[in-house]
Amino acid sequence: MFARVWKRYIAPVLSRPPRFQVAALCYRHGETGPEVLLITSRTTKRWIIPKGWPIHGTDGGGTALQEAWEEAGVKPRGGRPLRIGRYRYHKVLSGGLPIMTDVDVYAIEVEKLYETFPEAGERQRRWMTPEEAAELVDEDQLKALLRDLPELPDSARRG
Repeated sequence: MFARVWKRYIAPVLSRPPRFQVAALCYRHGETGPEVLLITSRTTKRWIIPKGWPIHGTDGGGTALQEAWEEAGVKPRGGRPLRIGRYRYHKVLSGGLPIMTDVDVYAIEVEKLYETFPEAGERQRRWMTPEEAAELVDEDQLKALLRDLPELPDSARRG
């Protein structure tokens, strides 16, 4: 009985390929170097970067821009976002099932933060150094990406 349940229901769930999301690593040039914007997740209030499922009809950079606006109120400073890396995490779906998710990360230079934006009442936002941000996020690959931010070529930091 257990073998049949495992084969038909449990094993297929565990062996599914990873899902895919797109994230925005929003940054600005502070007095002492780059600063990144972290936001809290809506449910667990963990510190994260804006991210979401791909949006039909747009590319990864366009999805990153949309997520940065909806979740953090970001007005970007010109240019197209540049893909700077990828990380993997366990996304917990409604119902509690964790699923492996790959996230492409795009750098977005911030010109301005709006006070009114779609998820304004649901999240907190905070500017911090990349090192501080790396200490607050949970995902090891995202921590590494944040720590490497000052090493990005100028073309990535300037959009």
